[in-house]
Amino acid sequence: MISKELTDGLNEQMNYEFYSAHVYLATAAYCSNESLDGFAKFFLAQAEEERFHAMKFYNFLIDLGQQAVISEIPGPKAGFSSVQDAFEKSLAHEKEVTRRIYKLADRALDEREHATMTFLNWFIEEQVEEEASFDAIIQKLKRIETDSNAFYMLETELGKRTFENG
Repeated sequence: MISKELTDGLNEQMNYEFYSAHVYLATAAYCSNESLDGFAKFFLAQAEEERFHAMKFYNFLIDLGQQAVISEIPGPKAGFSSVQDAFEKSLAHEKEVTRRIYKLADRALDEREHATMTFLNWFIEEQVEEEASFDAIIQKLKRIETDSNAFYMLETELGKRTFENG
């Protein structure tokens, strides 16, 4: 049987994943406002991915016979000085998600809650990909600096991103 502390942690992370979706929706809105539609599409897909992550937590809690507790989602901070700043703040956000997942995994390990440990391993691997993806985009943005053609090409490339769950 899963402990109350671990159940509370899973609920907290589920709600943080919903918050993450809001963070990326706000970032997409910034990009749209700047007429950067490719970057906006990238962040809209990211928001969908975060909602999918939240629902994975929701379904896992339900499968364990626990209550999924939906809490209020605070409004995200959405001020950016540039696209690069938006990606740097997104990377920082993903690092916070990773920290939270690790903390949850540590608790599951301490409790020898094997089902939760297995469930969280998927997220641990996902976070490696998330951080690497954002870091790679930041490195590209730094390399292109003021090259408008390269910026356009990167925006076009990222605008092709779609989210498919699974």
